[in-house]
Amino acid sequence: MVVPIIMILLCAAMGGGAYLYIKKADSKKSLQVDEQLKTANEFVNVKDIKDKFLYTRDSMVLCFLKINPISIDLFSKSEKNLIIKQLTADISGIQHPFKFIAVSRPVDISPLITELSELLATSDLKQKELLKQEILEMSTFALSGEVVERQFYIILWEKDDEGAQKDLLVRAKDLSNNFIDNGIGCDILEQQDIVRLCNLINNPAYMHLEDSNFEPSIPIIKGGVSL
Repeated sequence: MVVPIIMILLCAAMGGGAYLYIKKADSKKSLQVDEQLKTANEFVNVKDIKDKFLYTRDSMVLCFLKINPISIDLFSKSEKNLIIKQLTADISGIQHPFKFIAVSRPVDISPLITELSELLATSDLKQKELLKQEILEMSTFALSGEVVERQFYIILWEKDDEGAQKDLLVRAKDLSNNFIDNGIGCDILEQQDIVRLCNLINNPAYMHLEDSNFEPSIPIIKGGVSL
C-alpha cells in the first residue's frame, strides 16, 4: 500500500518540476524577445541630449567634463608632486559623487595629411616621392585605427527635478575650475560632443582594441604588509 503512494508522490513531484522548468524557459525566452525589440535609446538608457545635458529614461540628468591631457615628461619631479598635491587638495573638498572614465579613440591625423599634401607642390622630385610615401603611410594608419589616443572624462549626475540643470552646471564649472587652476585644461561638453562620446562608448564602429601586455597579480597580506 505504501509503494503506490510513493510512486504517486514521485510522479507528482516530477510533473511539478517539469511544469516549473517549462514556465521558467518560456519566461526567459519572452525576456530575450523583449530585449531584442528594444530600441538603441532604450538599450543605452538615453532619453534625450540637449545643450550640455544628457537625460536618461530613469529620470536622471548627466553632465560631462573632458580633461585635456598634459605631457608629464615636461615637468620635473617636484613640479609633478606639486600638481598632485594641489589638485588632490582642491578635489578633496567635493562632496558630491562623480565618475571618471578613460576611453580610446583613433587619433585625427587629417591635419597632418593636409599639411603634407600642400608640400607636394615642391619641384624636387625626390622630396615629392618621399612625401607621397609618407601620405600613403599616414592614410594606412588612419584607416586601420591602429593609432589611438586616451581621452579622459568626468561624469556628474543629478535627479531630474526642477533646478537640477542649474545646480549640475554650477558643480561642473567648479570642478572644471579646479583643473584649470592647476594648469590642466577642462571643458564642459556640448550637445555634439556628448553624442560623440556616446558613440565612442556604445557604438562598436567607433571602438578600437589596444594591445596591452600585463601579468595578473593577486594582492597578498602577509605580516601586516600588502605585497
